[in-house]
Amino acid sequence: MTHARKSLISLDDTPYYHCISRCVRRAFLWGRDEFSGRDYSHRKRWVIDRLAALQRIFAIDLCAYAVMSNHYHVVLRVDRERAQSWSVDEIIERWTQLFGLPSLVASLRSPEPISDAERTMALELVEVWRERLHDVSWFMRCLNEHLARRANAEDQCKGRFWEGRFKSQALLDEAGLLTCMSYVDLNPVRAGVVAIPEDAEYTSIYARIRSNAVNTGRQQKYHDDPSSQTSPALLPFLALENTDDVALPCDLADYLDLVDWTGRAILEARQGHIPGDLPPILDRLGIDPCHWLKQMKQGSSRFGRAMGRRHTLMNHARRLGQQWIRGVRLSQQLYPGAGI
Repeated sequence: MTHARKSLISLDDTPYYHCISRCVRRAFLWGRDEFSGRDYSHRKRWVIDRLAALQRIFAIDLCAYAVMSNHYHVVLRVDRERAQSWSVDEIIERWTQLFGLPSLVASLRSPEPISDAERTMALELVEVWRERLHDVSWFMRCLNEHLARRANAEDQCKGRFWEGRFKSQALLDEAGLLTCMSYVDLNPVRAGVVAIPEDAEYTSIYARIRSNAVNTGRQQKYHDDPSSQTSPALLPFLALENTDDVALPCDLADYLDLVDWTGRAILEARQGHIPGDLPPILDRLGIDPCHWLKQMKQGSSRFGRAMGRRHTLMNHARRLGQQWIRGVRLSQQLYPGAGI
């Protein structure tokens, strides 16, 4: 059963969403195409630069990303309250960084008097923009249209660049969020592109490790790396000294430990074998390590349109008018313990 995108993205259920876009025919239009011999790897930087630009405009935070050779992943957090706090002038300023300014709205800034009807219509349009500036579909539209036009211009061709609309997955709780982020960050390891997460360029884990190295003075490895000079701002992890700001539900050290352990286990562990020295975050999340590794080894997530613990999945299904939703059994296996 299919559902409209607006029903699948419900900020009342969760502000966190995992989105994926694939190139048409899954061609390697972001990396090296072995068939044609062409190398499109420079386009990966386009994705990073566009993400950085859009997050300065939209009320949407970036939690994780991974740019592969024929697709990319992003994990987003929608900040509706931030968008609601913006003034009319700020909305206009942000929107006009992406689109032209209609004369009707421009009249709000004009010294010339306008009628009450014109003012009302202009303000109604600004409110439409406010909604769009914290809308996942509009964020992805502004990302994918820009990238497709730029790639087609470079190739001097027309036609589809993406195989279709982006796919989205609601991340309903902390366990689902961190599972998805780890899955996204480990894409290059799982694909055999790199051996360890800290070598996976064009991923959020690479950016976080580089940023952490700079902050702690261990930056020699990344100092002369041109691809890592700029990257989008990432939603920070929980800091013990500041719990008032919005943050991801664990500290950075624990997350890096979890991703590093998982990445090495994916490559080194035999099926059914769990390495020792389990990260303590697995216990706090109540995650079964065996099913965790199975999930991380999969070429695609075995969850459906939503990810989370069983009760959050079932609540989401009921809101959609369903009796069942894909991923319930996996959720019971993956998250048998208590939550955060």
